[in-house]
Amino acid sequence: MRLCSVVGMGYDWKKQYGFIILFLSLAMCAASAEIDRKTAICEYNRTKALNLVEYASAVYTIDDLSLLSWTCSRCKGLTKGFKIHTLIVDVQHCLQAFVGVAENLDAIVIAFRGTQDTSIQNWAEDIYFRELDLHYPGVIDAMVHSGFYAAYHNTTLRERVFDAIQAIRQARSDLGVIITGHSMGGAMATFCALDLSANYGFKNVEVITFGQPRVGNYAFALYYNAYVPLTIRVTHAHDIVPHLPPYYPLLGEKTYHHFATEVWIFRVAVGRLQYEFERVCDGSGEDTSCSRSVTGNSIADHLNYYGVYLKTEDDVMALQNSSNGQTLGLGCKTRSLWERFPAMAQE
Repeated sequence: MRLCSVVGMGYDWKKQYGFIILFLSLAMCAASAEIDRKTAICEYNRTKALNLVEYASAVYTIDDLSLLSWTCSRCKGLTKGFKIHTLIVDVQHCLQAFVGVAENLDAIVIAFRGTQDTSIQNWAEDIYFRELDLHYPGVIDAMVHSGFYAAYHNTTLRERVFDAIQAIRQARSDLGVIITGHSMGGAMATFCALDLSANYGFKNVEVITFGQPRVGNYAFALYYNAYVPLTIRVTHAHDIVPHLPPYYPLLGEKTYHHFATEVWIFRVAVGRLQYEFERVCDGSGEDTSCSRSVTGNSIADHLNYYGVYLKTEDDVMALQNSSNGQTLGLGCKTRSLWERFPAMAQE
């Protein structure tokens, strides 16, 4: 068993919390003796993850003008200087994404907005979509969640994202491509990365998602990792969404199955203090010593990654849903996938 290397940490954990790390290391080693692990396949760059989570947060902004000028309240910090090229808004399906250039990352950054709803009930409803056969080059037995698939493939997002990338690359062919998203935005980032890699021949596409759900079965996970190995899927403590749709071992390869590589942020209590640590999980996608080792029952953990808030501002949402049910700006009233893609829902 080998854990991926972690780079860009920026501080000395061992010096400050040496005794805690020693305790955790012994516990992890004991657990690893009982689990048949695969070698992790992607290096975790913490600095890059901290950059990308800010983009995943900024894409929740409803004010389109502040996004286009990159002056929104979340358009600061590590994303300062980002040049947005295209803002994509699909009002009918309540979807949003942007494409632009991050000079500090030497990359085109694509960010997809996640669901604006935080209802456990709606998430529970959304998992009961039928699985869809994936018809991609060379794929065998891969199936995907039809609702998440439709959110990317059956809307305006796919075409406009590709057009924006091509337009940027005509002037800047040296740039890489990094895709991010939180929650359902992470699911769309997954399909975007695979589409660019498998159907359009893009090389070395990077993906970092936060709190995304499972999107396909085991065959899909293998296929995805073969085409998009530079993928980090960050999970946080008891975040409910990475546990959905549920993983059923008795269904074998037919069950939903995460792809690698997961990085699990978890908390350890020492007396009255709590410390957060990050663990790079194995290459299976379903490491039972990472997020699968705990119950997924927290919305609060879903809305906060690395201390960054990932949701549309409550006061703006309240304004949207007032005034006789009218919506303002880029918001929407339809929240669950059942409402947005009724034809894809399981009957």
